[in-house]
Amino acid sequence: MPLVDVVNERNEKIDQISLPDEIYDVEIRPHLVHEVVTAQLQSRRAGTACTKTRGELAYSNRKPHRQKKTGRARAGSRRSPLWRGGGTVFGPKPRDYSWRPPAKIRKEALRIVLSAKLRDRELVVLDRLEMDAVKTKSFKGFMDNLSLTKALVVIPGIDSFIELSSRNLKDFKVLRVDGLNCYDLLRFDKLVILRSSLAPIETRLER
Repeated sequence: MPLVDVVNERNEKIDQISLPDEIYDVEIRPHLVHEVVTAQLQSRRAGTACTKTRGELAYSNRKPHRQKKTGRARAGSRRSPLWRGGGTVFGPKPRDYSWRPPAKIRKEALRIVLSAKLRDRELVVLDRLEMDAVKTKSFKGFMDNLSLTKALVVIPGIDSFIELSSRNLKDFKVLRVDGLNCYDLLRFDKLVILRSSLAPIETRLER
């Protein structure tokens, strides 16, 4: 079982704990992570792009010009895709891009990313983070004490003081355990997990 230091808000080591191998020491399989992250990003697409076919254009049915003796190619409609302003052939239509990989793959991808964070020394276990008011400056001060410039902070549950204090900082994000996902884990340089979040993470990712 990998051993990890537990630090306080002043970045002082106060304890050392062991993490379960089945979550923090698994084989790195990038193709699973790629599949899950791709699914996340595709699910965010609006899918609202829309073009008109020749049957949807509001042009007259009148023939643009006579059939013969004009020196031009014959044409029967201004809606033709060959004409400027005509219909679009096989253009995009509104659609739903979202899809979800199986639950086993989503869980395994999270285990892989957590294991990679630990191996790359990008995981910090914080003893506790308590705030008694919504104060962005105070939250940023905590992150500076930990020498963090871009980090994802994982909390066990709802904590409006911490969540609201971090919302205006583009280099920091606070997630609850139930919202933990591969995309955000990879997007930030460091991962800060509160000690109280470790047990819920193990419960969520148990095999």
